[in-house]
Amino acid sequence: MSCTDKGKSLIARLNKCVVIQRPAGTVDEYNQPLDAWVDVATTWAAIEPLRGQEFFAAMRENAEVTTRIRIRYRPGIDRTMRVNYNGLPFEILHIINPEMANKELQLMCKERQ
Repeated sequence: MSCTDKGKSLIARLNKCVVIQRPAGTVDEYNQPLDAWVDVATTWAAIEPLRGQEFFAAMRENAEVTTRIRIRYRPGIDRTMRVNYNGLPFEILHIINPEMANKELQLMCKERQ
C-alpha cells in the first residue's frame, strides 16, 4: 500500500482540532443581532481544501464552496453554525452524511475572512 490518503481510515485523517460554533442570538440596544458566537463542541477534523476537479465540480453547484471539513458524525449540526480552526472561521454551506451511515459528516464550507 502506498503512502496516500486512500489507505488511511477516517480516524487517521482527523488531525486538526476545530471548534463548532453557533450564533449567540444576542442583540444590541437597537435590536440588531450581534456578531457573537458560542462554542457548541470541540472535535477532531480533517480539513481538505478543494482543488482541481473537485473544485470545478463544486463551482457548478455553488461557487463559494472552497473547503471540505470531515468530522465524526454528531447530531445537531446545521447550516447556521460555523467551524473555527485556529481563529479562522468557515461558514457551513452544505452538510453531507455519506450513505446516511451516521459515521461521519462532510461539511462543505466557505472560508470567512
